[in-house]
Amino acid sequence: MSIQEYKISKQDTLDLKFLKEVLWPKAYHTHNLDLLDSILDNDFEMIDQAGGWYNKKDEIDWVTKSDQAPDSFYYEIKRLDIYSNGTAIIAGTGHNFNDTIESTYQSSNVLINKNGRWVAVSSHVSGVK
Repeated sequence: MSIQEYKISKQDTLDLKFLKEVLWPKAYHTHNLDLLDSILDNDFEMIDQAGGWYNKKDEIDWVTKSDQAPDSFYYEIKRLDIYSNGTAIIAGTGHNFNDTIESTYQSSNVLINKNGRWVAVSSHVSGVK
């Protein structure tokens, strides 16, 4: 059995940017569990800034219980690579603003294209300030 090569398109770049810059933050900051569920693959795992490992259920539970809702948020993509096997890496800096306080963090994400849709399988967060 041979591995079929994924055909990368310009639309993939646009879709991934929209997912990371708009949809993913919206899911967290509006506590939209259906949206978050559609973004995270069932095999999703995350490593947080303290080194803890969490799965999709843990993330959804955390968002359900969280009262975090910054006044504004944006994600600055510093790396976006798409590979011919249908895998993408997105890394960058998240910026949260509450009143006059800004917090930032670094994150890297691995996504796969499943049936024409990008889903996250892995995330790592560090450098939370």
